[in-house]
Amino acid sequence: MFPLGLSSVYSICSFGAGVAGNVFAFVLFVSPIPTFRRIIRSQSTEQFSELPYIYGLLNCLICLWYGTPIVTPGIILVFTVNSIGGVFQLAYITIFIIYAERTKKLKTLGWLLGVFAVFAIIVSVSIFVFQPPTRQIFVGYLSVFSLISMFASPLFIINLVIKTRSVEYMPFYLSLATFLMSLSFFAYGLLLYDMFISVPNGIGAVLGIVQLVLYFYISGRSGEEPRTPLLESYA
Repeated sequence: MFPLGLSSVYSICSFGAGVAGNVFAFVLFVSPIPTFRRIIRSQSTEQFSELPYIYGLLNCLICLWYGTPIVTPGIILVFTVNSIGGVFQLAYITIFIIYAERTKKLKTLGWLLGVFAVFAIIVSVSIFVFQPPTRQIFVGYLSVFSLISMFASPLFIINLVIKTRSVEYMPFYLSLATFLMSLSFFAYGLLLYDMFISVPNGIGAVLGIVQLVLYFYISGRSGEEPRTPLLESYA
């Protein structure tokens, strides 16, 4: 047990780390807005892929469920950040469905229904099969797998940057926000002694550092000026 004063400082630090993570995550959630403005203006999804937003929604739903009191009490900031993220991803997918051609529209709708079906299965299994604290472990491992998969996706961009010797595909502020969000939730998880939060976000923070180092190395050698990133999704 912590002394009263130390306990208060500890609580403030953990809460502050969680709030910071929410703020930096919000930056990531709003980053696709220019893409969807273009889709709305052109009334076409062009060559954009729906998969990043489909997977983003599934990731938010799994992590949201992990943050609910019925699974893991005391981590409301995990619930809030993923609730907001889920709303953004669902909005992006809805716009995509509205403006996509018929074939892609049906495909995206099928992916969306699949996400809800998978989430419903996860919720049902965790409630009716597992009891606390096993329930937390079950959902926790699912959230770790989901987060690590999400954080690993920039590896493809890193490979592309190295091949092209251009940082156009890896915008600086997006990489910085990813790093700061991961670092904040890594600290949040450490302070709460929650490995299901700290481990994947620690990996995300390391990958964020790699992106930032690579950005400065490539841009420094090429003298490339920061530009608006390409909007096409290659996921």
